[in-house]
Amino acid sequence: MTVTTLIPLHDRVLVKRSEVSEVTKGGIYLPNDSQEKPQEGAVIAVGQGIVLEDGTTLPLNVSVGDNILFGKYSGAEIQIDGETLIMMREGDIFGILKKGKNTKKDVK
Repeated sequence: MTVTTLIPLHDRVLVKRSEVSEVTKGGIYLPNDSQEKPQEGAVIAVGQGIVLEDGTTLPLNVSVGDNILFGKYSGAEIQIDGETLIMMREGDIFGILKKGKNTKKDVK
């Protein structure tokens, strides 16, 4: 079996959507048809960045391994080796999710 490697171009980012929980916090089972797709995922590949008019490359703000939050209809779903991934532009990403304790100086 061969494994396909996809390297995004320019400001594109390849994302693996987070898993959907089949059971709610209250213990109710949700069939696949009624589950909303999560709007967060992990970055698994990034392009080199945006090429500016002067020829320099502006690198992306996200990197492989970042957990991100994105819009419900962002990007395009693609199939690679039987796995559904999302290809989107960095501009479709709302932010990078950081796990941990918030302090007042973290929020501006």
